[in-house]
Amino acid sequence: MLPEGTEALIDRAFSEDVGDGDHTTLSTIPADAKGAARLLVKTDGILAGVELAEAIAHHFDPALTIRTYLHDGASVKNGDIAFTIMGNTRSILMVERVLLNFMQRMSGIATMTHRFVEAVEGTGCKVLDTRKTTPGLRAIEKWAVRIGGGHNHRHGLHDMVMIKDNHHDFAGGIPKAIAAARTYLKEQGKDLAIVVETRDLAEVQLVLDTGGVQRIMLDNFTPELLRQAVKLIDHRFETEASGGISLATVRKFAETGVDFVSVGALTHSVPSLDLSLKAL
Repeated sequence: MLPEGTEALIDRAFSEDVGDGDHTTLSTIPADAKGAARLLVKTDGILAGVELAEAIAHHFDPALTIRTYLHDGASVKNGDIAFTIMGNTRSILMVERVLLNFMQRMSGIATMTHRFVEAVEGTGCKVLDTRKTTPGLRAIEKWAVRIGGGHNHRHGLHDMVMIKDNHHDFAGGIPKAIAAARTYLKEQGKDLAIVVETRDLAEVQLVLDTGGVQRIMLDNFTPELLRQAVKLIDHRFETEASGGISLATVRKFAETGVDFVSVGALTHSVPSLDLSLKAL
């Protein structure tokens, strides 16, 4: 199922790319020409965006036909053909870049996510994304994380109370911030999880003494300190490690027994997967 708002996003993408017309295609390709092209994979990774590509093609020209060979989440290698697209040649040329831009970005995110998920395999730890996404593309990028085997953190400021260090510093401390959040949720009739970010074991103890939360975030803890914190929390609340976690180090963090690791790099700096649409 496409994320909410995808149709409007596709509209904006075509408006940006096609504008008042693809004058190269309109001037060189007859209006009634028919053709076909294949989606060629040029780098090993995890494929993502196939379902979105179908929606993009049909949004632009319902008569376009896609024959799919590889689906979202497939492990792909250089030389694989994901699908063929057939129909009006002008339409194929005009959907090409919009389709590729989304698929390359999504496949890059899915590939990176899959690498992190593989790195923590067997530990029971889940890999989370963050809000460090491209403005306007959050739903698409978080979709790609799920395709890669990861899990979504909050989608925005609206669906979780996350009391970060600035919040509890401005609020007068962790106990005051938690109390204020709980009062607010009760008054507003909202059922949202409360997560509190901590910077050291003393702050972890403050959260334990205060209670009333669902998860403790352990920010920029070393694996050694994280292990101590997880032991101290002792399953009373969910635990999440964040900050500076790389593909090279994520296994050490996961082996501490923490429930989640959140990784901004899944979306904020991931390279796109090399894909190409080539005429048949």
